[in-house]
Amino acid sequence: MSVRITEQTIDPAAESAALSHIHNAGALVTFCGICRGEENGEPISALFLEHYAGMAEAEIERHIEEAKARWPLLGARVVHRAGRVEPGETIVFVAAASSHRQAAFEAAEFLMDYLKTRAPFWKKVERAGDGGHWVEAQAKDDTAAARWIRKTDAAE
Repeated sequence: MSVRITEQTIDPAAESAALSHIHNAGALVTFCGICRGEENGEPISALFLEHYAGMAEAEIERHIEEAKARWPLLGARVVHRAGRVEPGETIVFVAAASSHRQAAFEAAEFLMDYLKTRAPFWKKVERAGDGGHWVEAQAKDDTAAARWIRKTDAAE
């Protein structure tokens, strides 16, 4: 299973171990996105993440397959939280395994840029004493993701 969405705590060491014994893997690149304790200098109580169950997993899996088509990956894994996430907890874990480091680094970055801009998740920031607010997409994330668009993709 290369995609999992869970309301449970993510254990990055266990997730990494699932890919670290792949035959001929010379590189395993991992990324953990962690819930910050503040947004724009203001403390937060938690994040709340919503998604469309089934659709989100299928979309993430589709992008893992795209990463495998672009780079010589031996394995990839995405684990994403849903529900309430408190500061200090891992929101997302991304891993890419390859024979060589460059492919693993690029594939992990590609997957994370996709997750930040196009994955079907909605994030609400909660503060003490308020109902929270939904987070809007940020132009800097779209700019980062745009570098992965190939000319053939843009023509479609």
